[in-house]
Amino acid sequence: MSSAGGRICALCLKFNLHQNAISQLRPIISRRSNAIPIRSFSNSHLRLAFTPPSPSSLGKAAPAKQYKRLRKWSRRLVYLALFGGVAYTVDNQFYASSLTRSARTFALGLTVALDYKINFRENPPFADDIAEVHSRSATKLFHLLRTNGGLYLKIGQAIAMQSAILPPEFQKMFAKMFDDAPQNDWAQVRQVIMEDFGGRTPEEVFGISFEGDPEAGVMEKKARASASVAQVHWARLKDGREVAIKIQKKEIAQQVGWDLWAFKVVTKIYTWWFDLPLYSLVPYITERLELECDFQNEARNSRKMAEFVKSEPRLRDRVYIPQVYDDLTTRRVMTAEWIEGVRLWDKDAITRPWHGGWRTGSPGSHGTPLDRSNTSTTNLPPPSPSSYDSELKPDRTYWKGSKGDGGLGLNLKEVMTTMVDLFSAQMFLWGWVHCDPHPGNIFIRRQPNGRSELVLIDHGLYIHMSSQFRQQYSLFWKSLMTFDNSTLKEVVAQWGVTNPEIFASATLMKPYEGGDMSVSKRIQGISEAEKKKRHYEMQQAMRKGIKEILGDEDKWPRELIFIGRNMRIVQGNNQFLGSPVNRIKITGNWASRALTENRDLSFSERWKFYGSHLMFKVVLFATDAFWWYSWLKQRFGKGKGMDDEMEEQMRKMMKDYGVEMNHNVFEG
Repeated sequence: MSSAGGRICALCLKFNLHQNAISQLRPIISRRSNAIPIRSFSNSHLRLAFTPPSPSSLGKAAPAKQYKRLRKWSRRLVYLALFGGVAYTVDNQFYASSLTRSARTFALGLTVALDYKINFRENPPFADDIAEVHSRSATKLFHLLRTNGGLYLKIGQAIAMQSAILPPEFQKMFAKMFDDAPQNDWAQVRQVIMEDFGGRTPEEVFGISFEGDPEAGVMEKKARASASVAQVHWARLKDGREVAIKIQKKEIAQQVGWDLWAFKVVTKIYTWWFDLPLYSLVPYITERLELECDFQNEARNSRKMAEFVKSEPRLRDRVYIPQVYDDLTTRRVMTAEWIEGVRLWDKDAITRPWHGGWRTGSPGSHGTPLDRSNTSTTNLPPPSPSSYDSELKPDRTYWKGSKGDGGLGLNLKEVMTTMVDLFSAQMFLWGWVHCDPHPGNIFIRRQPNGRSELVLIDHGLYIHMSSQFRQQYSLFWKSLMTFDNSTLKEVVAQWGVTNPEIFASATLMKPYEGGDMSVSKRIQGISEAEKKKRHYEMQQAMRKGIKEILGDEDKWPRELIFIGRNMRIVQGNNQFLGSPVNRIKITGNWASRALTENRDLSFSERWKFYGSHLMFKVVLFATDAFWWYSWLKQRFGKGKGMDDEMEEQMRKMMKDYGVEMNHNVFEG
């Protein structure tokens, strides 16, 4: 039998077996179904469970959840992020990040103000002590100034100059505000030059070439120095003149308006919040800062100061003001003669022995050519195109000798005397005051006769003193030296000052002992507990002192802001060089002598001042005695110079008022 037939037989067998099984189960199922009564499903309550509810019994239909609030805030966040991104891009591309910088300033100003409002107390709730509050506030402010750069660095340097009266945490933080600022790249420098010279390139303006043209001048693309507002490049013009080209950083023009506005707003808020009469001074300060960004104004100041120096026999052979080239100067670009010299901060280079030869001076000084060979630098071979990014200026350090250990061989006392004479003449004789005489702006050169020569640069920040105010300031200084309290009070009363003793101490940078009841006498016998309490009350005491100094804000001469800055920097210069001169005596002598030379006074008034000037010379011997006493102690290692001794006295006095003066003005 075939296999197919076999499979069919097997299937038939299985079917028969299933049929038999079903036949056997059928009686059992029948019996059980008879035992259980069967009810109709239509009459059962179970039917209700399977009956769908009627539409009326369900009530009103609920709308589907649409999450409208979430979607609304999501859209707002997206719009805000989009707007912020666009605003940031526009601000960064077209406004040199001015809006971002201002927002950063307001945010920090608010957080610092709130921090002091909440935590300036004996037991701060969110700090271990007041020192921690000072420390974190100083850190925030320092980083803001460094991050924003530009005019903010100028403001930081101004704070650094006055930080001696700030808490120690601020003094430490601001000690390095005089570091060089980052410089702009050549593309930005080139753009500024072209914008200010009507689209002409640097090659066209200065007659230079970057391709090695032997008939053209040369210019270094890398800046020799970079400050907060501008940077300086060396160049040799086609006619052989070596010049310093000062170029304002591209972003400054866009930032200055916003920065000064932010400064005004923050000062206004702090004036109201802390009850400090500061805002009335802001317009004058901002005006000076705006003028400092105008290089044509700086050129005018430089020319005027050069005229003053040339007309003064006591200074013309000791001081030099570099010449400015007006045809190569605009609002943002200034070209002046290149100066070779030693910066004031290089004390060793000033004093080390001279190896430059007999009857010769350092390069560029009076009677000495810039190049020792007296030949034009145009004879030098042209540099290769790749070398313009490096230094091209000729090396002129031959006067240091073959070993490089030589110096100018000058006397620091002579150098510092010239400096004090110059700035005293500015204040008392001319009324035209350079207000930024820090060591970086002063060069020292050696003349062929072996005498020193001081070169003053950076004439952007000046103040002008009227004849009346100049006479008042001269009388004020003379009264300080002679303890003429009646004249002293009379003068400062005209300025609206209500506490002449504190103002006198701030001017001299030492405690004034000539009053009816001097500051030091008033603080004797104070216990340590009281001193600690005064340390806590420092903010209130400083606020009171500022109010007493400012007094009547309408009468207070705004020029005193920058005159005080000038005096402080000159004092710092003297201290830096070891206090080689009696600065107080020299300054007082110029103040008294200026009264005898004031052409705005009548002949009888000048004659009266001349007689008192002769008597005043006798009084100056007392300050000389103190200076020699300090000098001897300094030489025997028992003390410091006169300015250091006076600052130590001032430090002790201020400590009794809760103010720590630990600041070295040019540290860092």
